[in-house]
Amino acid sequence: MNVLLPRAAAVLLALGFACASSAQSVPRAEDMRRVEQLVATLAQEAATLCPLSDPGDQDALDRCRMALFKDSFFKRSLARIVLWGRPSPVAAARLKDTTLTQFGAEVLSGLYLPLFMFNGRYRVEYDATEARYRARLEGVFRNNLMPGQYPYPFWHDAKKWNDYQRANGITFWIDPHTSKIVVGQFSRQEGADPRLNTASRIPPAFDGKWMWVDDKGEPQPKPALFAGLFRLDNPYLDKLQTTYKDLALAMRNGTCNSCHVPDNPEKMKRLVLLQTPAHAAGEIKRVMAAVRENRMPLDDIGIEKELDPETKASLLKFGAAFESTVNAAYAWERGN
Repeated sequence: MNVLLPRAAAVLLALGFACASSAQSVPRAEDMRRVEQLVATLAQEAATLCPLSDPGDQDALDRCRMALFKDSFFKRSLARIVLWGRPSPVAAARLKDTTLTQFGAEVLSGLYLPLFMFNGRYRVEYDATEARYRARLEGVFRNNLMPGQYPYPFWHDAKKWNDYQRANGITFWIDPHTSKIVVGQFSRQEGADPRLNTASRIPPAFDGKWMWVDDKGEPQPKPALFAGLFRLDNPYLDKLQTTYKDLALAMRNGTCNSCHVPDNPEKMKRLVLLQTPAHAAGEIKRVMAAVRENRMPLDDIGIEKELDPETKASLLKFGAAFESTVNAAYAWERGN
């Protein structure tokens, strides 16, 4: 266990009154101890629920995914909305300037975090520039699973796939006021556990499809169909898929699919994914608000444009049906 405390010589409090808030350049000792204990608990639970194993072990993935899906401390420590991705390629770039993907907490804990295995080692410090705690949990990516076990083909971008499989940990940024994780970034750093080095795997060629049907006639990828979000006996699973199909057609007519896909063609700083049912389920409330308020889509120079009445009516109708079904599915999970 390696815990890094902030340097005693750090600058004193910097008071800022913009947005009626103040930022600490040095956290109080009791706050540091509280966050340190939170991170220690996260690291221990992660190593217990998702321990190091073979990177292609499907049973280990299933156990990890189910454990995180339940009332795990990890899941409860995530903010309602979490940003996810890699550090900026620009040295010393701020989080606000880094391209990241926005997820609901359930999507991150159910689809993405189970793809990593942890050894229990961590460190934590306060970053005065970001005014947030920075916690590093050592872990390694499961790079030898069947292609359908990933939320989407990470190998659509060779560098992204390589960054995933070379990662030896995740940096979590923690809000000092709520003690919730607000950002997660996977990356490789020096000095980590040598057991976190895995053999590189060459993935299949990307054919441009975010979802596909395998040779057994099964839709893929599995996590896109709510694995990790809802239990297999959730009575709303079939209706979730049918209502999403209707919504997906409406989104296609509204050009939503030209932006909200993993390759991020519009280079948005805060990407929202809608290309699979599971990703859309995590964002449907915010999508519906954006449609009602005419905040999407954008035109070719980035200005918000109004949807034509027929397309907007279609999005509102089918979006409401999908949103209602998502709410019912979550309600069933809470009640059972």
